[in-house]
Amino acid sequence: MKYLKTSRQTVRGIKFSAGFCLLASLTACSQDSSDLQQYIAAVKARSPAPIEPIPEIKPYVRFIYPGHEVDPFDADMLKPEKAPNTDGGVSPDPNRVPEFLESFPLDGLRMVGTVNQGKDLWALIRIPDGAVHRVKVGNYMGKNHGKVTKVEDTRVGLLELVENGFGGYKEQENSIALSDNDSTKK
Repeated sequence: MKYLKTSRQTVRGIKFSAGFCLLASLTACSQDSSDLQQYIAAVKARSPAPIEPIPEIKPYVRFIYPGHEVDPFDADMLKPEKAPNTDGGVSPDPNRVPEFLESFPLDGLRMVGTVNQGKDLWALIRIPDGAVHRVKVGNYMGKNHGKVTKVEDTRVGLLELVENGFGGYKEQENSIALSDNDSTKK
């Protein structure tokens, strides 16, 4: 109980001190403010500046471009005007059994050397897991049905069949160069 009385007395003392400080600070604000009152009166006595008129708003005139009657959001306009010719063009052989190196993208394969075996020059190709496989002209590698057309000491030439975007395929030449700095070595 004694503790409670002391606490109440402390709170009352703090309230009294805060009230006294507030009263003292307000008495400091009662300085002479006649110069401020004169400035306000001078500003109010001035004649007001003229207000500029609101600018005239020109009405919107719609312009229709000639020859643009087609809806730009119609998905049919993305269709080719002419059906793709898939009969006379190139296409992958559906009956050919895919070779092992066709399961890897070309950027994952590295040429690490060549080997002569009889009359054939074979290229040594390293796959991502580090195993080395050999290929010669006529073999396939890469995801785009890449047929090996040329094996040289420094590169392997390929002829790939890539989609042309219209449901058909087109031929594209590509190559894998001999890797000097092979980061996939283990």
